[in-house]
Amino acid sequence: MEVENKHFIIHTYGCQMNVHDSEILAGMLGQMGYSQTSKEEEADIILINTCTIRDKAEQKVFGKLGALKKLKEEKPNLIVGICGCMSQQEEVAEKIKKSYRHVDLLFGTHNVHQLPEMIKKILFNNERVFEIWEKEGEVVEGLPQQRNEGVSAWVTITYGCNNFCTYCIVPYVRGRERSRKPEDIVEETKRLASEGFKEITLLGQNVNSYGKDFDESYDFADLIKDLDDIEGIERIRYMTSHPRDFTDKLVDVIANSKKVCNHFHLPVQAGSNTVLKKMNRGYTREEYLELVGKIKKSMGHVAITTDLIVGFPGETEEDFQATLDLVSQVRFDSAFTFAYSPRTGTPAAKMEEQVRKEDKSRRLTALIDLQNQISKEINEGSYLGNTFTVLVEGPSKNNPDFLSGRTTTNKLVNFSAPSNESLVGQIVKVKIIEAQTWSLLGEVVL
Repeated sequence: MEVENKHFIIHTYGCQMNVHDSEILAGMLGQMGYSQTSKEEEADIILINTCTIRDKAEQKVFGKLGALKKLKEEKPNLIVGICGCMSQQEEVAEKIKKSYRHVDLLFGTHNVHQLPEMIKKILFNNERVFEIWEKEGEVVEGLPQQRNEGVSAWVTITYGCNNFCTYCIVPYVRGRERSRKPEDIVEETKRLASEGFKEITLLGQNVNSYGKDFDESYDFADLIKDLDDIEGIERIRYMTSHPRDFTDKLVDVIANSKKVCNHFHLPVQAGSNTVLKKMNRGYTREEYLELVGKIKKSMGHVAITTDLIVGFPGETEEDFQATLDLVSQVRFDSAFTFAYSPRTGTPAAKMEEQVRKEDKSRRLTALIDLQNQISKEINEGSYLGNTFTVLVEGPSKNNPDFLSGRTTTNKLVNFSAPSNESLVGQIVKVKIIEAQTWSLLGEVVL
C-alpha cells in the first residue's frame, strides 16, 4: 500500500528500548509512504509508544490520550494508536478499549513488526484493531529503521528478561530473553559504520546475559570482541547490565578493548542484603562491592553509575542507612534514584509492610542530596583542569553557541570551539574549565 502526502508522529515514553522500537515503527511507516512530522494537526497517524515501569509514565499516557480526543473529533480519519509495554497489561488494554473510543489501534511489544498489516486493516475495513500477543515470538530481523539523526545509534542485542525482580513488570510485558544472532548484530553495526555513525549502544534488559539461549558457547564478552574490530565505529557502549552476570571474563575483555567505553552502569537498587533478597536481585551487597573493586582495579579511571530504589516494602531505617553507606563506599558518578512504586502484577505489589509515602519521600531526598554531593566532588576532583577526548554530538541544548559531547566515561561536556559545524562527529580533546554536578564546561585543545 502506497500513500501520498500522509504524515505520522510518534510519542515515545520510557527506556532506550522504547526509543529504538520507535525508530523501527518510523521505518515501517516511512516504507509505507508516510512522512514524519512534529505537528499533531498535520498527522494522519499518531502512535504513543508506552512505558509501564512507573505509575507516572502511565498517567502521562492517559493524559495524552485525553488531549487527543478533540483532535480525533476534528479529523475523524486520524488513526490514533497505542503500543509498547502498557498495552501488554490486560487490564490496561481493556480500559483503553472501553474508555477511549477514539483509539483505533492497540498492539504490544511482541508484534511490532505487524504494524503495516494492522494499519491496512483499519483503512480497508474501517474498524478498530486490537492485537496483543500474549507470548513472544521469534526475533524478527530486517525491519526498516528510521534512526534519529546524530553520531550515535542503538543496536538491540536481546529482547525480554528472565530475572523476575519482584518489583519489575518487564518480564511480563517484554517476555522471556531472546538473543539476536551475532552475525546479524555484526552486519547491522557494519552498516551503521558505513552510514557514518561513530558510536553504538548495545541494548537489552540485561545485556550481559546475552547468548544464554544459544546452543553454542558464545556470550556478551565474545560479541564485544567481534564488534571491537569493526572499522568506523569509534566507541561502544551498552545498557543495561546486571551485576549478577558480570563475569570476570567480561571485565577482562572490556579492560582490553580498544573501543568499549570505561563507563559501567551497574544497577544495585539497594544496599541492604535483606532488601536485595526480597527484590530477588541474585547477589549480596558484598558481592556487588567485590565486583566494583575488580572493575576499578582492571581499568583505573572508570565511571560507575547505578539505579537505586528507596522505600521498597519492608525497608527499615537500618536498611536505608545501608544504602547510603554503600553509596558512600562506591562513590557513584551519578545515579537514577526512585521511590518504590507498586506495579500491578508484580510480587512486590502484594507484599506487606508497604513504606509510608512520607518516609519514601524523606529517604529519596536524603539519597539525592548525598549522591549530588559525591557527583560534584568527583567532577571537581577528577575532571576539573584535565583534558579528555569528547565525541562531538552537535550544538549544546542550553547554548547554541557551544558544542556538546560525551567523554568515554559518559560525562556530558559543553564547550566552545572554532568552526563548530566541522567538528560534529569528530573526537576532539577538551580541557575542563568548570565542573558542575550534572555536566562539565570545557574548551577545545588545539
